[in-house]
Amino acid sequence: MDPAKVKGFLSPVEGQMLSQYAVQGVLLGEAVEIGSWCGRSTIYIANEIAKTGRLFFAIDHHRGSEENQPNWEWFDKEVWDEQAKAIDTLPHFRNNIRLAKLEATVVAMVGNSAAIGKAWGSPVGFLFLDGGHTMSAALADYRAWVGHITQGGILAIHDVFPDPADGGRPPFEVCEMAIASGLFARIDQVDSLMVLQRL
Repeated sequence: MDPAKVKGFLSPVEGQMLSQYAVQGVLLGEAVEIGSWCGRSTIYIANEIAKTGRLFFAIDHHRGSEENQPNWEWFDKEVWDEQAKAIDTLPHFRNNIRLAKLEATVVAMVGNSAAIGKAWGSPVGFLFLDGGHTMSAALADYRAWVGHITQGGILAIHDVFPDPADGGRPPFEVCEMAIASGLFARIDQVDSLMVLQRL
């Protein structure tokens, strides 16, 4: 299954870069993504993780971010659950993972990523942050997960736009915070995907 045909916001070159660094990171610890939407990024990454025999943990509450809600810019009525009166991308995600033949590799974790991060107990070698883009959501994800990233591990952040005219600021500010902490160094970038490494 071509991941570029799955609903999502990740460019093919970003997907390829993610998969490259995920394979590198999974040698050091678990591979985790925060924010799966309908599974585009998940498929890019898990296609490569599957070759290592490791699992890939995909965390999302599947109710969409602020910008995905009705009357907002990125609302998609195809993922609206009329009965629940809420977005529900989980059925789309599960179907796409099935079609991609990745059910044995992808572990879908449905819930609040910050709460899951606080309960997490394993070292993380690869973390992809692409969850909520409000400052409170982006900070909560970062703070709950950053301590799990092992030395040499990878932190990839999507939608990092230095120019506010290009997109929301929280992912950029979280990225700058990670670098300013002295814990991470910038090692790669393509489009709006920034890749950092734990020092």
